[in-house]
Amino acid sequence: MDRPVIRRLLIANRGEIAVRIARGAREMGISPVGVYSDADAGALFRTVMDETIRIGHGPATESYLDGERIVAAAKTLGADAIHPGYGFLSEREPFARLVVESGLIFVGPTPDAIAAMGSKIDAKRRVRAFGVPVVPGYDGDDQSDAALRAQAEAIGTPVLIKASAGGGGRGMRVVDDLARFDEALASARREAIAAFGDGTVLLERYLRRPRHIEFQILADVHGTTVHLGERECSIQRRHQKVVEEAPSVALDPGLRATMGEAAVNAARSVGYTNAGTAEFMLDDDGRFYFLEMNARLQVEHPVTELVYDVDLVHEQLRIANGEALRFSQADLTPRGWAIEVRFNAEDPAHDFLPQSGRLASFDVPRAPGVRLDTGFRAGDEVPVYYDSMLAKIIVWGTDRPAAIARMAQTLAQTEVSGIATNLLLLRAIVADDAYRAGDTTTRFLDERMAGFALGAPAVDDATKRRVAAAVLAHGDGWRLGRVGIPLAFVVDGEPVRAHATFAAAGWTLDGDVQGTIAPDDRGATFDAAGGSVAIDGRVVRWTRAAPPSPDAEHSAHAAASGEVTSPMPGKIIAVEVVAGAAVEQRALLVVLEAMKMEHRIEAPLAGTVTDVRVKAGDLVTSGATLLTIGA
Repeated sequence: MDRPVIRRLLIANRGEIAVRIARGAREMGISPVGVYSDADAGALFRTVMDETIRIGHGPATESYLDGERIVAAAKTLGADAIHPGYGFLSEREPFARLVVESGLIFVGPTPDAIAAMGSKIDAKRRVRAFGVPVVPGYDGDDQSDAALRAQAEAIGTPVLIKASAGGGGRGMRVVDDLARFDEALASARREAIAAFGDGTVLLERYLRRPRHIEFQILADVHGTTVHLGERECSIQRRHQKVVEEAPSVALDPGLRATMGEAAVNAARSVGYTNAGTAEFMLDDDGRFYFLEMNARLQVEHPVTELVYDVDLVHEQLRIANGEALRFSQADLTPRGWAIEVRFNAEDPAHDFLPQSGRLASFDVPRAPGVRLDTGFRAGDEVPVYYDSMLAKIIVWGTDRPAAIARMAQTLAQTEVSGIATNLLLLRAIVADDAYRAGDTTTRFLDERMAGFALGAPAVDDATKRRVAAAVLAHGDGWRLGRVGIPLAFVVDGEPVRAHATFAAAGWTLDGDVQGTIAPDDRGATFDAAGGSVAIDGRVVRWTRAAPPSPDAEHSAHAAASGEVTSPMPGKIIAVEVVAGAAVEQRALLVVLEAMKMEHRIEAPLAGTVTDVRVKAGDLVTSGATLLTIGA
């Protein structure tokens, strides 16, 4: 029987993963073509394709989630196959089936395998039958609020509500207090329906301090299934991974073999083919539990590629072409250590909420052992419609200390401006003693970086000097002769004015802050262009002082008026109060959806709602007034 041959590949995705797949396809002599939305008309990924075609407006529901438009585009562009990347339609069984029924090759598992693993409930039942341990919980058919609440009471807190469909942290809520179970359930369902079109959930006992360990698998159509070792993905925020590495310090060869066999059995339980990832929780007692299987290429796949010297996109395309795997399990041994960080557009001043805007500058240094996967360049616009990841920075070293040192150096030299990012947090993580010792669990950020936020004690002179160094490093001072340079900035609400003079020993300051700054005093804690400085694990936000304004008195009045504003552009999902309602401080007011996630807008003070200006379905801009609370 003739084997299918891919000559032209439609990449049904955007951003860095579209760039990465296009590169892999071209290396195999396959022509990459793509699709784009209006929001991505000027995006980098379009430049690496042989052809692209517009498929709709910015919102994903009108473009990257429209399977029929994507298949039509593939036929228009003469593609033989479609690669879905990750996210969007990558794990949607109807899309995979549409691709196959349209006579195209789907670069991924079969539609039936996607359906089986796409339902976390069905997946848990199947893998249990193959002897794979699963987290205790409830995955029954009764999805009524009353039944789920009763099961949550039986499981006890903390309990995890998890969307049965999809992944990436969407539709997941941890409930510590059953009094908030109904609210959390409704929110998880809303987010799951919006992201995956399915509000079915399951409940699991929430493990307090586990490690998140996942295994990469490859399976060909000839019956061979192998794993390519583990990835440690424990450092997470809102169930979204922040740092990943391979291998894991927690696994010895024996445990790696045992968990790897479980991952292979999980794949075999649904007749899986192509690339996939089995995710596990590893408790501190050495027991592990199957969580789910992601039927696609993972965001963090580069660390596996570097450690096992296997190009996973190449292997995906070979498997889709009907080829047999060229290696056995015995051939696969990890070599060295790889670490990946997700460089995101997030604002540390506002609980790391996703950001959108224009990248004024964007520079990640390249060096031996450093890989950058990105879909952005300086001058690009970061759209509001999609997730907030700007890039993946990946390094390889001969061992873990070498890899950490390389990552620390790379992050120290990375610069970005025009938009707030998580750069300071990434630098702090790789410098942390517990991280360097390999003591990482899913509670890492809560336990080690809980103070990594704004607000803290009064600003001292050392802090002011560090901010002054940031201003000087990225200001106009270098062009002013470096003598008597005036500085004016606001740090943690306190205005600071000073003069700086440069000499061989560095900068000398006088005014509201005095002392010296060494010429190289930028360190690994500056995100000067983004207006943040991290000192002793605390983020200090600073801004340049505004000139005197006749509207200052009015602005001060507005700040104290009780106006609740939107922290970012987005869509109103729910309004939980009406005019005249009495609210307590931190009561839920509005649910805002932005960059594929729901965000709680809470009452900043106790009082009475005097004015509600939005309703469900409204689109709002950053800073828009949502409602007003009176005393």
